[in-house]
Amino acid sequence: MSSTTLTEKPGMPGKPSELGSGRRLLRGLPWLVVRQHRVALACVLGLTALTALWILWERHELVQLSDAKGWPEKDPGRPMENNRGYEYITSIINGLPLILAVFVGAPLIAGDQENGTAQLVTTQSVTRRQWLIAKLGLAYGLALVSGLVVSALFTWWWKPHRSLFPSAWIDGVTFDNTGPVLPAFLLFLTAAGVTIGALVRRMLPAMVGTFLFTSVTTVFVWDEIRVRLGSPQMFTYPKDTELPARFHDAYEVDRWVGSADGTLYNWGRCAEATEKAQNACIKEHGIVNDVIEYIGYDQMAGMQWLAAGILLAGTALLTAFTLWWTSRRPL
Repeated sequence: MSSTTLTEKPGMPGKPSELGSGRRLLRGLPWLVVRQHRVALACVLGLTALTALWILWERHELVQLSDAKGWPEKDPGRPMENNRGYEYITSIINGLPLILAVFVGAPLIAGDQENGTAQLVTTQSVTRRQWLIAKLGLAYGLALVSGLVVSALFTWWWKPHRSLFPSAWIDGVTFDNTGPVLPAFLLFLTAAGVTIGALVRRMLPAMVGTFLFTSVTTVFVWDEIRVRLGSPQMFTYPKDTELPARFHDAYEVDRWVGSADGTLYNWGRCAEATEKAQNACIKEHGIVNDVIEYIGYDQMAGMQWLAAGILLAGTALLTAFTLWWTSRRPL
């Protein structure tokens, strides 16, 4: 009695094979992997399509409203503040890394190892490396497509109207969701989920571990890294005068007061109890300037590409480790 492998056709007349047919776009192992993860694939692609359509609608509404109020010649107010559509969209986008890491990355290899599918597949005419590449190709392809589509549309919505949005450019809701950062972030966290799954070898613990890793990374670690990607600059201006308008969208790293000879003091150096004492302190130290350390908006593009490079390097390292670890461990 003969058995059918992953690349063979049963040869039944009038009935194409489920694992390989000239009429299918995908055949063999790629088709098997897509079919195996079709629910997650459909959910992520559906969520991406919904978000894309929602962004198109919200941008149309914003353009109509701002044009009606004469923007940019006239101030349209704050049309994006308390905007439910914007809040929902950013919540969905911020949740995409978690969804991909936990529900696509973590079960990708761990599920096959726990259920014995990995052993079954690799006993057919498929090598372990082919199986790994097909699985990783699906997960990374899904992360890349979703990230590119959503990021491109969100950037198209935000960039021409950034002065109307409530979030600063360096905030995670803007910086992480525009340009190359979102696709790179999705790839990195998906790779992290895959690696955790390969190490744990059980689907539920892998998903829990990935959830914790993703939460800590996005909420705490990445916020600290993001603000360190820029090159802070200093600007000095006369004390008790208005900061020039060109700095209104700059990220303020720190603030000091300074004397005429360039000596800097902490901002609260002369925060005395009475005005007379404050004036005496200012006179004693010769304080005549306000000084800010800032990161300008003009650095945003460079910071985003640097961030994407760091995330992609992390993705490459995690992928290499996963391939090495899985190829040398029993399935």
